[in-house]
Amino acid sequence: MASENGAGADGANGTNGADGADGYTAREMMVSAAAREIEDGDVAFVGMRLPLIAFQVAVSTHAPNAMSVFESGVVRDDPADGFLHTMCDLPNLDRAVSTTGMLDVMGRLARGDIDVGFLGGAEIDRYGNLNTTRVHAGDREIRLPGSGGACDIACMSDRTVILMAHEPRRFVERVEYVTSPGHGEGGDWRAEESVPGGGPSALVTSKATFGFDDGGELYLRTVHPGEDADAVAADFPWDLRTREDVTGDPVGETAEPTDEVLSLVRGFDPDGFWTAD
Repeated sequence: MASENGAGADGANGTNGADGADGYTAREMMVSAAAREIEDGDVAFVGMRLPLIAFQVAVSTHAPNAMSVFESGVVRDDPADGFLHTMCDLPNLDRAVSTTGMLDVMGRLARGDIDVGFLGGAEIDRYGNLNTTRVHAGDREIRLPGSGGACDIACMSDRTVILMAHEPRRFVERVEYVTSPGHGEGGDWRAEESVPGGGPSALVTSKATFGFDDGGELYLRTVHPGEDADAVAADFPWDLRTREDVTGDPVGETAEPTDEVLSLVRGFDPDGFWTAD
């Protein structure tokens, strides 16, 4: 499925202190930041791993009227009553708004009903194009899981949010293979190629959050507590733009997860299956 192949996200090692809490992992920070990308009333196409938890946090806090759609056919408007290893686990089916099938859910996507879709990838380039198909290590080609429905999500969601471990090898000037298009070559590429959705609006890594400017180019928006903006920018093989370049405002610091959010995350993932570093 696309959510397993193309829409997962991994964190990197590390913990930070949190006010009133006993610290949090990099993945818990990613969940907190990703949850804030869901707006009240959004219909979110939720993938596997961290997005499973991010939606549940959002609908439990600032976005009570949000709805989740899963590739398996499940539609929910509340958190699942139990830990989710996968979207198909029984707690996700229990008391769902509907449990239909893949064709129904992908039909919603094709109709333009999805406000935000979550994606991940092995590589991302400066215009938010994602590769989950193949990479090379020296002379050796490494085959990856591929697209599943990730390309559909990337093409037809009103906007997408990408979650990815912060590793320099993942950031490339141009992805080796465009599995899921972002803003293509920048500018009006999506309109020129008749790609209906709005493209990526945010990238959340284990060190920072990023936005995309009017030309579709990635820029540094905030750094997580304890991280340095210059060091984060140095991980990219191009001259990474920052929020100051785009809006005139300095690069901010990502808001730490609150005690409430950490309590929710740990309730939804009590053994740290997805969120432990």
